[in-house]
Amino acid sequence: MNKIMQSLVTFTLLCSVNSQLWAIDVDAGDYDAVPNGVNLAILYYQHASANKLYSDGHSVNGKYGLTSNIGIARYVKYIEKGKILFAPQILIPLGEVQPEHDSKALLGNNASGLGDITLASAFIYTLQNSAIKTIGLTPYLVLPTGKYDKDKFSLSENRLKLIVQGAITSQLSDQISWDNIADITFYGHNDKIAAGGKLKQNMGYQVQTNVRLHLNEMTDLRAGLSYNDFGDVKTNGITTQSNQQTKIWLGVGYKPTTSTQLLMNVGQDLNVKNGFKEQYRLNFRLLKAF
Repeated sequence: MNKIMQSLVTFTLLCSVNSQLWAIDVDAGDYDAVPNGVNLAILYYQHASANKLYSDGHSVNGKYGLTSNIGIARYVKYIEKGKILFAPQILIPLGEVQPEHDSKALLGNNASGLGDITLASAFIYTLQNSAIKTIGLTPYLVLPTGKYDKDKFSLSENRLKLIVQGAITSQLSDQISWDNIADITFYGHNDKIAAGGKLKQNMGYQVQTNVRLHLNEMTDLRAGLSYNDFGDVKTNGITTQSNQQTKIWLGVGYKPTTSTQLLMNVGQDLNVKNGFKEQYRLNFRLLKAF
């Protein structure tokens, strides 16, 4: 495989990994209204394992694997101004990604360390006397702060990214909540790639839906479905088709105290067009309000 094609394949796989790393997947309840002045300290952990590599929707011959362990520390501050609730926040990711079997020929050895830090601010408007409870908008700015090496598999993408996300949350009944989210991603250029030249990427987008069944004030059951098209990759006149991913997850939320919440989700990819297909994914979240 020549350097240009290896760079393209590597970057496409990195997009798949980084889609999980930056936690743009929204947890059910993330756009719920929160009292003015509340702070949130949140810790995320994700373990995922992939055992198949797909190209144009077809499984690639060989034995491919990828295991990732990703952690994210997140801080959120809620500030009410008039009828709008602002939520400035910062996300700091770190982790390790381990290529396995034939994947090592494409990606080399393990990558670990700090990923790209994300700055964001949610804007949430609460409706009264309506099945629709909140409407939200969140811009995310991903900064190229992580460790990057153009000749190695890296957690950093070495470029700016802007994600603009919108959400509508609904209360279908006393026990059922429904959240719908969509976002678009604009990519900056990466001008440090192994093949030389600049790496560009078309706009990507994602749509998500989450539903919760509230068993009582402390416990809920939840399920979600997501489709992501990361956008075609272009470099040196060559275009690689986008990584497209459909995934599902089931989970439970529990509040041991009024200011603490524990989440656990189990999920997997249903369909992948270009990239690794995860056979399973475990997500844990610890949230503390103060």
